[in-house]
Parts: sequence; structure tokens; C-alpha cells
Amino acid sequence: MERYRYPDKSGRGGRADASRTGRVRGRAFDEPRRASSRTGRASASSQGRGFAGGNRSGRPSGRAGAARPGRPGVGAAIDAAMPTVSGRAKVLLLAFAAIAAVFFLRLVFLQVIVSDQYSAMAEESRTVSFETTPRRGTIYDRNGIVLATSVEATTIYANPVEVTDAAAEAASLASVLGGDAADYRELLSTPSTTFVYIKRQADVEVADKVKELKLDGVYFIADTRREYPNGSIGGQVIGYCNVDGEGITGLELQYNDILSGTPGTYTAERGEQGFPIPGGVKEETPAVNGQDIMVSLDIKLQDTVEQALAEGVKDLETEEGSSIVMDGATGEIYAACSLPYMNPADMSSSQVGSESVKAITQAYEPGSTFKSVSALTILEQGTMGPEDTMFCPSSISADDYDVSDSHERDGETYSLREILNHSSNVGISLATEQAGFRALYDNIKRFHFTEPTGVDYPGEAGGNVLDFDNWAKITGYNVSFGQGIAVTPLQMVRFYSAIANDGALVTPHFLISKPQSGEVAEWESEETGVDESVLADMRSMLRSVVTDGTGAAADIEGYEVCGKTSTAEIASEEGGYKKEVYNIGFCGFIDNSSSNLVCFVGANEVYAMRQTTQIFNDIMENAVKQYNITSMPSN
Repeated sequence: MERYRYPDKSGRGGRADASRTGRVRGRAFDEPRRASSRTGRASASSQGRGFAGGNRSGRPSGRAGAARPGRPGVGAAIDAAMPTVSGRAKVLLLAFAAIAAVFFLRLVFLQVIVSDQYSAMAEESRTVSFETTPRRGTIYDRNGIVLATSVEATTIYANPVEVTDAAAEAASLASVLGGDAADYRELLSTPSTTFVYIKRQADVEVADKVKELKLDGVYFIADTRREYPNGSIGGQVIGYCNVDGEGITGLELQYNDILSGTPGTYTAERGEQGFPIPGGVKEETPAVNGQDIMVSLDIKLQDTVEQALAEGVKDLETEEGSSIVMDGATGEIYAACSLPYMNPADMSSSQVGSESVKAITQAYEPGSTFKSVSALTILEQGTMGPEDTMFCPSSISADDYDVSDSHERDGETYSLREILNHSSNVGISLATEQAGFRALYDNIKRFHFTEPTGVDYPGEAGGNVLDFDNWAKITGYNVSFGQGIAVTPLQMVRFYSAIANDGALVTPHFLISKPQSGEVAEWESEETGVDESVLADMRSMLRSVVTDGTGAAADIEGYEVCGKTSTAEIASEEGGYKKEVYNIGFCGFIDNSSSNLVCFVGANEVYAMRQTTQIFNDIMENAVKQYNITSMPSN
């Protein structure tokens, strides 16, 4: 057997056979270790082993010269590998090994456990993503005239990382887009972002001028912008959208789901320093455009109504008023507005309270226009006919309250027709009491005055009245002439439509159809069961109000105008009613004609006794000409 020679501490060689050294299990051949300080010396056999031997007493265990493997450990491994390294060096090696282990574990954590998360973050840092706006559906009036549409526009944005000279670029942008250069500079210098809007939905021509500037870090997105070609005409009905293309008021809000469509997505890759990669669009999901709708509004008549209302209210020396024109047979609303008007094309000029049609969204005490409900109740109960008479004193009392007419008079004997002609509070109170207040309450419920009409317009108000169980005698008197009950003008229009059109209670509405799909909207109507003879008597009495009573200024030569005026007191915040200031109104229609239009005109906070009948006349005379309404006089 071949022998190997090992150096000992003195430099002289010793001998060992290869079979014994093989038990070192592949370690390098080592020098014998120094004797343990605890034993004073070590046997030659222990010095020749690769691992330091010995039991706890310091004496070698087992047979001399026998190599027995001990339990491996980090420290033991270092001792065996480098027996001559000092203790301090071994501490450093242990520390290094610990640090290496920490880095190794961290590497495993990053590459295995959270690799997907960091990969996603890295990808995000290389891309710019945003939603693309779909083309919003067009709103057409009943004649196909565009009320609201979306036009091509360009959104301008910037990546501040790429901007090389924020001050110079800001000045260039201001020269084309207008505005303050300092504002653009702030945007272009925005820290910790790669995307800021410079101008959303700019005119395409304006955006093209910005493109010609070739500014670093400034980019462009094809977009659309909402436009309202008719300005303030019909603006309250149509409503408006915000810059994100979401309906905020009016029909834009009511039918937002149909008009808005579905946004798309756009994701573009960026290279080093955030610069876009040419042709590097990573993903683009096209937006789904919204659907068009056709509504019942007639923008030409709407213009007529708005002008007549604005001029008439000015003549009445007030600032607030409203009007509705509706087809009483179908419920289609041809025109609706309230002052002040709103211009969706320029919301910066809009006034507070202009965003909705208050004739739909606000209830009020209707006053004498509600006397028609009481008169209908009286006729149905059969306690009085149009020509039946009763004595009407100058005033009556109930529950410590006095009821009188709006003008002083002596006691008079009036027929039911004359009670409406003179708009007598005393007369209608006594006649309704005779018919029964319960019957009046039942008709309030029957014609749904305490419920919204269901019109497709956001924010509709409902009416309200005390439960009948809580009515006192004075409550019955007050309600009979339109106090102590709240309704909307639209509810009054629907009631007068029922009188004009065989008792059918229609659902007021704007939506007619969806042109792209060919879908035609369907709306419910309800038969109220009012006898035709009662309706005929009602129309006859309402005609007398115009020919012989308070509604004379509403009449149109050659036509049978029917309607009722109102001069309603206004509840005071301090209790009771305001003095010498009223909400006035007129609701009526042209009987025996080719027209089914019913029109309401009201003005608020009017001083002294005045009427809106002239405004009604101006509106309906224009309607006669526009729709070529023909008269069919009754026999």
C-alpha cells in the first residue's frame, strides 16, 4: 500500500496509510491542531484526525489513532477546513456566512414568492393606460332636429418625465390654448407621474396647432365632446354631461345608460426614460358607442314657450315662472321650462336653480286651478249641476278660521258655473261640503295627486295632502280651493288632460323611440271611469271661465279655449300666508279642435292680483299656426 507523508509541527513528515486518511471524507489534508488548553496536550492520534477529537474532559476517547467522525456544524466545518485560522477570523467568516444566507433568502423571496407582483409593477412602470371615451348617443327632438350630439375632439396630455423645458413649453401651450402659462408649467413639472391632462376634449383644429409645436412629452388622444346646438333652448329638459361624458341633469342623466355606451381601454408601452415605443401599442379595446334617442320635445315650440314665458314674467315684474305643453291624449311633452334657463353649452353662465324644470320637480299649493277637481267631484256626486245655484255669503267660518273670496263682495247667489267664473272660494267650499269632503279626498287619490306621475325626468316631486282621518272642517274648505294640498304643475296638466280627453289619465313622458334599434317606447294610461256627461259639463264650465270669467285674456278668436285661473297665496316661513304676493297660473286647452295640447303657465311671487292668461294666449296662438290647428265647433 502506498504511503503518504504529512508534515508535523516540527516540519518532519509522519506516515499514514491511505485507507485511514480516506475517512476524512474528502477534506483537504490538514496540519495537526494545537493541543487543547483544557487538556494541556493531545494524543498523536487526535492530532492526525481532520476533526478535533476529545471528550469533555479533554482526553481522547476511543482507541488511539482511530478516526471517528463527529457531528458537523458551521464552526466545526470552518475548523476542519482552515485549522490555522484565528478565532477572530472565524467570527468574521461566521458573520459573512450569515449575511450570505440573508441575501440568499431575500433572493429566494424576490424570485419565487413575490416575483409575479414585482413583474406586474415593472410592467406597469413601462406602460401608460387610460380609458377611451365612447361616442355618446345623439338626442333628437320629435322632428329629427339634433338637441345634443358628440363631435370629434382631441385630448392633450403630457408625460412630465419627458419634458425638457417646462417654462418654454408652457408658454407655447398658452399661446395656442389660452390660459395662464404658469398653470401649464405646474402641470408639466408634476413630480412622480408620467401622465397629466393638459386640455381635455379640445377642438381638433386647436389640437393640430399644438401638434405643430412638436413639444417634448406632449401627446394626443382621439376623443369626443358633447355639444348642444340650440344653446339654452330646451337646456333644462336635455340636461348636460360632465367632461367624462356622464349625464348630470335632465334627459342626459335620465337616459345615461342608453346614451353613454361602454368605455374602451388603451395601453401603450414606453421605452427607457419613458419615451413611447414606435408602434408599441400593447392593447386597445375599442369603446362601444351609445344609442341615439328621439324625444317628444319640439324645439321650435320650446323656443316659443321660453320666449313667451320670459317676456310675460318680466311684464308681471317677477323673476320666476314655468310652463308645460303636453299632448293630453298621449302624454308626450312638447315643451317644458322654468326660469331661470340653463345653457348646457355654457354652464359657467348658468344660474343657481336653473338645472331643472321646476314645474316637474317642485310641488306647490295650486290655488284655484284645483277648483276644477272640486267641481268634478260635485258633478259626479250629483249635488249640483252647472246651472244649479246656492247662496254664497261674503265669508264663512270653520274651526276659528274665516274663508272669504280674493275680492270683497256682498253675499251672492251663484250657480256652480258662476262659482268657477268668479273663482269664489266661499262658493266652492260650500258646494264641496255639500258633495262630501270624503268624495273630494277620494278623487285626489283617484287622480294620483299624492304620487309622482312617472314622467321620465329626474327628480320629479309628488304631491301630498293630509290623510282624510286628520281632516278638520277647515281642511276640507281649504283643499277645495287649492290650499292645504301640494301638487306639481305637471300633475295639474295631467288632470286637465283627462278632462279634455275622455277621462284617460296618461303618463307624461319625453322618450318616443330609439332610432337605431327601431324600438318605440310604450307608456301606460289609465281609465278613470268619469262619465262622459260629467266631462262635457266640466269642459262647458271651463269654457265659461274664459268667455265670461277670470280667464278672458286666454281666449283665441275662432277657437274654444277652456281653462281655469289661479291666484294662490304663498305660505310664510313665520306661519300663515304672505300678504299681497301670490303664485298665479292658468291651465287650459283648446276644446273641439284638431289639437290635444294642454298648456300650463305659472309665475311666482307676483305682487297684486294679476294673471298669466296672456302668456297662455301667446303660446297657444303660436301652436295654432305651427301645427295648423283647426277648430271643430260643437253643435
